[in-house]
Amino acid sequence: MTIDVEALYENGMLKPRRPLPLQEKEWVRVTVHRDKTLAEQTAGMLGWKGDAATSERLLAENEEEV
Repeated sequence: MTIDVEALYENGMLKPRRPLPLQEKEWVRVTVHRDKTLAEQTAGMLGWKGDAATSERLLAENEEEV
């Protein structure tokens, strides 16, 4: 059985958004795919030639000013 769920990583643990249809102490295999950041999702849309890290920094600075 394959289940695709969203989860939050916090304090060293993955916390699923919704309860999982699993039995207590059931072993599972987990594959983690990190969501793309806003900078990664929008790279190249406005002719940006810089790297994603610089874009992330600029976005963070802009959010601090708002």
